[in-house]
Amino acid sequence: MDTITHTLFGLALYGAVDKRALNRKQKTAYLVTAIGASQIPDIDVISQMWDHSGQYQMWHRGITHSIFLTPIWALLFYFICKVIFKVKDMKLLLLGWLAVFIHITSDLFNAWGTGYLEPFSAIRITFGTIPIIDFVFWLIIGAAFVLSRRNKEKSPYYFKVAWLLIVLHVVVQSVQGYGIYKQYGGTYDQVALSADFIPWNYSVITKKDDVVTIYKDGYFREKQLQYVLQSNEEADVDRLFTELPQAKTLYKWAPIVVLVDDGETLGLYDPRFYRNGQSFLFEYIEMLEQ
Repeated sequence: MDTITHTLFGLALYGAVDKRALNRKQKTAYLVTAIGASQIPDIDVISQMWDHSGQYQMWHRGITHSIFLTPIWALLFYFICKVIFKVKDMKLLLLGWLAVFIHITSDLFNAWGTGYLEPFSAIRITFGTIPIIDFVFWLIIGAAFVLSRRNKEKSPYYFKVAWLLIVLHVVVQSVQGYGIYKQYGGTYDQVALSADFIPWNYSVITKKDDVVTIYKDGYFREKQLQYVLQSNEEADVDRLFTELPQAKTLYKWAPIVVLVDDGETLGLYDPRFYRNGQSFLFEYIEMLEQ
């Protein structure tokens, strides 16, 4: 998910806490833990500062998003609150763990995926049933905030209901997405799913031999062909990978790639992010410069 959504998740967790018996320092500790732990897995973005081998695509949402690292992040915020705010409360440990768990688990459901089982597995898990920016989450949390302002005594109740609606939304989106995905499984060599911003609508990316086809589909709309892309499977990927290591990383990371070799450009791109004639995940070299 995007940074704003993770921040809203943190605020929604804080809103669900009954704070009537908490003093000011305790409230601050809970707020810092809820928001900080909801963001901490994305600390991996700083790896761009020292990435000279083109590995950032694997590092981002890699080990920092591992389910096995969640207790470490939770302990970090527990000790921060203990040292800085002088608040020692085991509930902070649980809150931090839950915030991190929600972050890394929610990231599984969009097309980018995570290294959820690292370091024991390098598989990038992605379901593609929730868009990276899901405005339904924003709407649900926003409604809970408005209601909580009108009746502060029932504030935790409103945010708990919001969490139930968020889970329901993820379940409905994912069940529908899985059903759509299965419809394509027997026809194509590879299939990937990418949820649209509009609920219950999906982009289905398929590959058979050297042809990549992208459809718009959903249970409440007609199947629509969007793009037919030709992948040059004879492209010299060894040369590409030697001269551009990040291309090899993208090749390993993406479930489906389109290879390009038109005499001028040698490269590859991830068709899940193909919009208006191009993908923003595109690594290439100019052949004329060689």
